[in-house]
Amino acid sequence: MSAPSIKAVMFDLDGTLLDTAPEFVVLINQLLVEKNQPALPADAIRAQVSNGAAALIRFAFKVEPEDDRFEPLRLELLDRYQEKIGSHTRFFPGIDELLQKLAQHNIAWGIATNKPSLYTHKLLSVLDIQPAPASVICPDDVQFRKPHPESLFLASEHLDCTPQNIVYIGDHKRDIDCGKDAGAITIAAAFGYIEENDDIDAWGADYRVEQASDIWPIIEKLLN
Repeated sequence: MSAPSIKAVMFDLDGTLLDTAPEFVVLINQLLVEKNQPALPADAIRAQVSNGAAALIRFAFKVEPEDDRFEPLRLELLDRYQEKIGSHTRFFPGIDELLQKLAQHNIAWGIATNKPSLYTHKLLSVLDIQPAPASVICPDDVQFRKPHPESLFLASEHLDCTPQNIVYIGDHKRDIDCGKDAGAITIAAAFGYIEENDDIDAWGADYRVEQASDIWPIIEKLLN
């Protein structure tokens, strides 16, 4: 059976398209020091960034959501993040070149993230990525967030293609589950925010890449 033609490439945001972790490393450690707790290694914080603000607070402060301290800490982190958003964020090496390659081949690209739209769209506005994404799906846009496949179903409507025409790239099992359940071709980004002892190969992605520069050869092969 021939492979479906590739019409679009969708990315997870934090840990796949963009390296947003440096901002969270600074903000989490500032909060810890202010609360008279020791700072944490950058790599330990990086591994949690894809899981969101709540996971970062739970990890850094060892508190659960039912703890009275949890929500004030989470809101403080988000307030500070909104002030500093984009200040230290960069493409992962090779992503910018990949976006240019996609544009040269008339392949649309987009984002499917669990990052709330308030932060996603502000970050994208600050960075002004060109070529711009043709679809940006946040949890506010769907009834069910990833790993549910609804994000990619909605993206396929935006992109005027079927999910089978989409390559979805992510650095977490929920991304791969989302892509697989939607019927998309999936690529696991091993260069992203991978938690300790996480078995990337167990996610069941169609492909695995160690660096972003490995992505285009896969897409080029799928095009032929």
